[in-house]
Amino acid sequence: MLHRGEIIEKAIRESGYSITAVAQRLGKSRRWMYFLFDNPVVPLDLILQIGKILYHDFSHEIPEIIQGKFILSEPEKEVLQWDVAYWKDKYYQLVDEHLEVVKQLREYEKKEK
Repeated sequence: MLHRGEIIEKAIRESGYSITAVAQRLGKSRRWMYFLFDNPVVPLDLILQIGKILYHDFSHEIPEIIQGKFILSEPEKEVLQWDVAYWKDKYYQLVDEHLEVVKQLREYEKKEK
């Protein structure tokens, strides 16, 4: 049985669209697409997005997708919640680092005057 990444790869290759064209529509690189093909747990919302690009209904191959919607299992919900928290924390960390750099730059500019 194929995993999600392999199902996506098969659908793209059978669609007539090039991997590069799909990658561009997603705003990703061709290399990123190959990493996606190796991923057995591709997020369902991304699969739906690819399905819209390809005009392909993945609900036949991936039972968690039902008519353009999806049902998250409990482990997937936990991963999604962790993922949101992770990126939120990462964002705040980067904002703090940015503010520190701006502060240092202003101090440097004051010394130069």
